[in-house]
Amino acid sequence: MLPNGRRYACTFSMLALLAAMLVARHTPGHADPIPQDLGRHLVPAYEGAPAKPRPLPDAAQPQHPYLAPNGRSGMHADAASSDTHPTAGPLGRDPEVTSESMAVLGGECATLTFDRAGRIIAVCGTFSGFLVKLLHPRSLKTLAEHQLPQRPSSVDAVTSLDTSKIFKDTSGGAYAYLDHRDRLVLADSRQHLLRIAHSRGPDGDWRFTIEDDWNLRRYVPHDCKSWRNLSPDGACDPVTSVVPDWDGRIWWVTRQGRIGTVDPESGTVKSIRLEGEEIQNSFSAGPDGMSIVSDHALYRMEAAADGTPRVTWRRAYDRGTGAKPGSVNQGSGTTPTLLGDYVAITDNAKSRMNVLVYDWAKGNLICKLPVFEAGTSTTDNSLIGWNHSLIVENNYGYENVTSLTGGRSVVGGASRIDIRRGGTGCDPVWESRERSPSTVAKLSTANGLLYLYTKRPSRLGADAWYLTAIDFRTGETRWRRLTGTGLLYDNNWAPVTIGPNGTAYVGVFNGLVAVRDRR
Repeated sequence: MLPNGRRYACTFSMLALLAAMLVARHTPGHADPIPQDLGRHLVPAYEGAPAKPRPLPDAAQPQHPYLAPNGRSGMHADAASSDTHPTAGPLGRDPEVTSESMAVLGGECATLTFDRAGRIIAVCGTFSGFLVKLLHPRSLKTLAEHQLPQRPSSVDAVTSLDTSKIFKDTSGGAYAYLDHRDRLVLADSRQHLLRIAHSRGPDGDWRFTIEDDWNLRRYVPHDCKSWRNLSPDGACDPVTSVVPDWDGRIWWVTRQGRIGTVDPESGTVKSIRLEGEEIQNSFSAGPDGMSIVSDHALYRMEAAADGTPRVTWRRAYDRGTGAKPGSVNQGSGTTPTLLGDYVAITDNAKSRMNVLVYDWAKGNLICKLPVFEAGTSTTDNSLIGWNHSLIVENNYGYENVTSLTGGRSVVGGASRIDIRRGGTGCDPVWESRERSPSTVAKLSTANGLLYLYTKRPSRLGADAWYLTAIDFRTGETRWRRLTGTGLLYDNNWAPVTIGPNGTAYVGVFNGLVAVRDRR
């Protein structure tokens, strides 16, 4: 039982959350701005000065043949999960902010992809299930919408007012990708793998169409009526992520360690299971293998001739003694980042989290470098990878959208680490004190700016959220632009995404925020 103070605080936070969701309005097809609270009058709207573009030397990731162009295909920008964009984001020149409230309950648009014409195809989470939405890139107006089934954590949140699970549930379509033919591929909460196209109908209106539907229920437990069925030997094992390999197979992973492939031509499904291991993150695809991290180990895998996943190498890491505040489970919170000859993750060491870099071919450990302060370091976001450089942020202290209300923030910190030439080790380059509670940060290689979504502590109780630009080379903050104030602007693990039009988008709890330089 919680002490009285903590029990009342949790009750108050829950009431505030529900009240805020009810205040948020939504009119289909019309852009309704996300409401702000009175804290907007207590904080500056802009700090810093416009940055000069300083493009980084070309070190682009190879283009995956079955994905949309790099920077447009999914949450981590490309097959290598580099979290880099080849287009330039805003430089801070009198940046304007627009937003859209996507639903009455929730509406966070975590995954953004972009079709050939630059339209946004988003997966947005609500308390009634995920929505696939086609959005206008400037007005954020909804052009088309497709409802996905409700997740078990959403059912529990609605029936028991227990929202603690929904914020740590990565299943149901959150990890989706856009393929080379502008089709969105995801696994819904019914354990169906879907390939969804969009087009104009005879009336001129946009619509979504399910082109392919592969039923995975023969291969995973599927009685997912409640979160209580999600135990390791329970009746439900939701699919958490899907990624194609370079031969066109669609790989999928589940929460309880099942890993499988689907041959899109024949529909053949092959799978294995990592006994006693959990997978909560997405995974990455190199030209010659897949990189998957469980809560125990990092794997390199390949597909056998019949499509069965096969382990090339496995490397256990220090998973600590339990989940830290700021992590979804006990283990690495990172999607593996591929950098040519290397692959990188973080561990969950009890005192100080370490950045781990391995040789991609053989799995040899290249370096193990501790980051941030002892007792207050963890991350649940993938490392940014460019050339031989990595960026890691500290999420210690973030749990869900109620964690930072009342002017609170996290310990924070972001650090750049470089791999030495020849793979002889790693060195720290700089550390920023910016507080980025839960952002999948992004690097624009076209202008040399790193984009975070930050929140500073406030003695006045203001909950102000900023898009913050940092110089990749020096770690110096260039500018901050207020996006909004209040719980509804918490991004809750959603990424910054740089669109092909130069806009920086951030999925927030009640929808989507866009920041762009004024013309």
